[in-house]
Amino acid sequence: MPENTAAAPRRQRADARRNRERLLAEADAAFREHGTEASLERVARRAGVAIGTLYSHFPSRDALLEALFRERHEAIMALGDELLADPDTAPDAALARWMRAVTEHTAAYRGLAGRFLGSLEDEASELYAACKRMAASGEALTERARAAGAIRADATAADVFALISAAAWLREQVGPANADRLATFLVDGLRA
Repeated sequence: MPENTAAAPRRQRADARRNRERLLAEADAAFREHGTEASLERVARRAGVAIGTLYSHFPSRDALLEALFRERHEAIMALGDELLADPDTAPDAALARWMRAVTEHTAAYRGLAGRFLGSLEDEASELYAACKRMAASGEALTERARAAGAIRADATAADVFALISAAAWLREQVGPANADRLATFLVDGLRA
């Protein structure tokens, strides 16, 4: 009988799965409290593991952030696809809805918007692929709104991402309710 040379994927041991889950939970708590530059040593300590265990699961800070945001990234991508495919939503309304969702997404932790923007230039970052996909959605929604004459002719996707970063920063400074009100001003400034 011939041997199967393809290696079956290794199942993670139960203790390794628990360590990973504790690391993710502690990282989420630390990043919410201290921002994306929170101490990874403290995250490991609070999870009850050595720093080497953290790095065996997540070789970098960006890998840890990518794991924390994988499902949320997918939800943002799905929203972008949905808005682009929906002919009944006005292009400026679609762009505004997407901008608000991305703002909320990037405001989860202090400093996250900057990390996302920075990863667009760093192909080695674990966040690069997700952020590139997010950027492609933003570019398509911006172009569609501009082509429809719904936003200023000189508005670019780079402008949209700068406004999203500003809105995320505002959420950190003045809280969600005030930030949403101010973000409406930012979005209204894009309109033709």
